Amino acid sequence: MKIGEVIEKGPYISEFVKNKEVDKLFTSDPTLRSVVVVRDEKPIGHITRTHFYQKIGTRYGYNLFMERQNRLVVKEDSLIVDCNRLITEVSTLAMSRPPEDLYDDIIVTKNGLYNGMVSIRELLLKLVEIQVTIASFLNPLSSLPGNKLIDEKLEEALQRPQYSLIYFDLDHFKSYNDTYGFNKGDKILLYLTDILKRHICGMEDFLGHIGGDDFVAILPHYQIEDICQKIIADFDANILSFYHLEDLTYVQVANRVGELQPLTCTSLSIAVITNECQHFDFVEQLSNAIAHLKKECKKIAGSCYLINKKPASLQTVK
Repeated sequence: MKIGEVIEKGPYISEFVKNKEVDKLFTSDPTLRSVVVVRDEKPIGHITRTHFYQKIGTRYGYNLFMERQNRLVVKEDSLIVDCNRLITEVSTLAMSRPPEDLYDDIIVTKNGLYNGMVSIRELLLKLVEIQVTIASFLNPLSSLPGNKLIDEKLEEALQRPQYSLIYFDLDHFKSYNDTYGFNKGDKILLYLTDILKRHICGMEDFLGHIGGDDFVAILPHYQIEDICQKIIADFDANILSFYHLEDLTYVQVANRVGELQPLTCTSLSIAVITNECQHFDFVEQLSNAIAHLKKECKKIAGSCYLINKKPASLQTVK
């Protein structure tokens, strides 16, 4: 949401208006918090009610200021932002102000001209509303974006000149849950989440959690081999710590068709689709391609990744 969507049309005056007229504005409207001062329709600052009466209320303030122009009392270090700035960005700027200015209104411009004001109360209410909305789109376990935001990012990716779609899936994770329980299974998911966050961290990178043990990342480039290798190395480095090592020798678990087989350590399969050698017009085409590649990847024992980078053959690294 942009700051221009929550403005209110507060009064504004020329820098040459006398302070006695400012006093009339404040006394005629007890709810008025501040008055914006403009020069050629461009805001140069504002006069807050508190600051104004602090100046006027001094021993000689009334006689000194009332018949003079408001330039003597205007706060020229006011926070002035364009109407297209995001509310989240503006809130950061507002909260970074000195304590004495923390609750001052924010002045909003459009094409450089005065457009309105936003109170700190309204800003915080909208910020909470945005955070609640964002939270509803996040996976409750990993706090990563869920399916709605993933779908939006996939649509955006199709418009990019370069992108890599990376699908992460855990092998033998069901047998781990069956053996140790879902609570410990969640700890493996958080373990993987932490690894992915460390390596999928570019300014334009996107990391999402489809659900369960399925994660997805979208990167605006093709340099993904090193990233995949490091993720696998980090994952394999400590995954055994989630097991009782003797269980990998003696415990039998049922596979998906009900047959008993030895408990196998969870590994990580990574399937990567890029548009370097293949073109996709629709998200469905992209999803079908990644699903097919994921099936091929899961046929390989141990942690590995497959990339569709080369048209003649798939690259495989364990």
